[in-house]
Amino acid sequence: MFDVKIIWKERLVHVLNALLKEAGISESLTINDIIAEKPPKPEMGDIAFPMFSFAKLFKKPPQQIAAAAAEALKDGAEACGPYVNARLDRAVLPAAILGAVFDTSKDFCGGDTLKGHRIMVEFSSPNTNKPLHLGHLRNNVLGESISRILAACGAEVYKVCIINDRGIHICKSMLAYIEKFNNISPEEAAKKPDHLVGDCYVEFNTMSKSDSGAEERARELLRKWEAGDAATTELWKKMNGWAASGIKETYKRTGISFDKYYFESDTYLRGKEEVLKGLEKNIFYREDDGSVWADLSAENLDKKTLLRKDGTSLYITQDFGTAILRHEDWPFDKLIYVVGSEQRYHFQVLFTLLSRLGFDWARDLYHLSYGMVNLPEGKMKSREGTVVDADDLIDKLRDMALAEIREKEREEAVGNAEETAEKIALGALHYYLLQITPEKDMLFNPAESLSFNGNTGPYLQYMGARISSILKKEDVKNYSAPSPAAAALLTSDAEWELLKTIASWPETLDEAAKKMNPALITSWLYELARNFSRFYHDCPILNAESVELKNARMALCLAVLRVMHAAFDLVRIPFLEAM
Repeated sequence: MFDVKIIWKERLVHVLNALLKEAGISESLTINDIIAEKPPKPEMGDIAFPMFSFAKLFKKPPQQIAAAAAEALKDGAEACGPYVNARLDRAVLPAAILGAVFDTSKDFCGGDTLKGHRIMVEFSSPNTNKPLHLGHLRNNVLGESISRILAACGAEVYKVCIINDRGIHICKSMLAYIEKFNNISPEEAAKKPDHLVGDCYVEFNTMSKSDSGAEERARELLRKWEAGDAATTELWKKMNGWAASGIKETYKRTGISFDKYYFESDTYLRGKEEVLKGLEKNIFYREDDGSVWADLSAENLDKKTLLRKDGTSLYITQDFGTAILRHEDWPFDKLIYVVGSEQRYHFQVLFTLLSRLGFDWARDLYHLSYGMVNLPEGKMKSREGTVVDADDLIDKLRDMALAEIREKEREEAVGNAEETAEKIALGALHYYLLQITPEKDMLFNPAESLSFNGNTGPYLQYMGARISSILKKEDVKNYSAPSPAAAALLTSDAEWELLKTIASWPETLDEAAKKMNPALITSWLYELARNFSRFYHDCPILNAESVELKNARMALCLAVLRVMHAAFDLVRIPFLEAM
């Protein structure tokens, strides 16, 4: 990957090793030991190298190490407390940075740090008793974004989705449909099919509050389904078909896709087989009531039910089967489960039990947990109908964006106003959901997400449209990497900060892949947009002082656009050429 820090890291590690040798210390450092940071203020330099981690090795305060290293480095380096601050060469690097972006023989916007890795990513995991909601939207865009980031770093990525289409929750929707919905179809109800099924689930919750037998009747439906009762199976197929088709419509709308769908109804039996094999090998045990359990006290975990006393399966049972089938279908180096943090313990148990059953690849399983999405008015609850429906939310954001376009009389400028409003809505939604580090809970504010000012998706889309507008005024085919002499004209602070931001893209991408954190990319995009805004304000482009400077600045605009396009795609922000 392109890294403007590499030369300084090499120089610094050489100096530090010389100082170690001079001090009679036999140990040596490598370039991987050198940490590079961004100074808090541009006037302090371009790169800051902290010396804290070397204090124990040198047996000196980090301030003394920094002073000695800076003195040895001389030109372009200075000590700033416990840091060695370095300045990049403004006469040389602009040409190198722009040359790297425009070099068609290499992919500046991608990398190869994960080349040869086969990574499976599971995300979304919807239940077929309700439509997708706001929580699913965070899961979906997180899984899609991480998959794209890993692929951009060279990994072979396989995206999978488990459709949770069996279990007591499904039977609750079915019971309510039988008893309260008079065999109505989605068309007759004028409802998106998954929304009708969701209404049934909410209705069951209402029924059960006044009908003490409703829960047992739902369990009887589950027993009938597992026994293969024809009428029960027929209704199950019909309602699950409705839910799945509606959910897939939402996936298409939001740009989410999968390489393969797995269905719990196809995998739970394989899971039951594995549980019974484990029982035969005394890995698991049977209680007096007939239920099957695992004692995980040796791993500092609790006992876990694997099969109920009536022989029916639990989530953990189907997860056995699903994991095993996936590895048989597509042997992976790593399987990432993108699932909410409330399921952290579940995955500890799952990974432990798969290891006990003798599957060596269980060590390659990873739970990427993410926090809850809450609303200003509190936590969402599916059974009470207080969730924010995904389709309704996107509709609301789209309508708000459309109203803004019409208020500013921009219909003609943007072309198709409805289509543009939809893209603004998705950009707002996806950026807002990804800008928070995955493990943190978040509060979603629709109006705030749509702001055209500040740290938002629409602000980034506006900057992309502004650059496109500039480039449309010239024939961009004539612009490529400027000559070193022309690039050296990009000397202002605004140009320099923008160039450094572009140069930091490969490192940002690599870090986002390592940490599986798209928030690093959204933060980088915001920095890029702010620095371009400053450049646009401070540096005339089309009216530059000379043709050479104009050409260099146009090339800089095109470089920003190329990297911005790539980053937008990774975090699922639709690019707009006009707003």
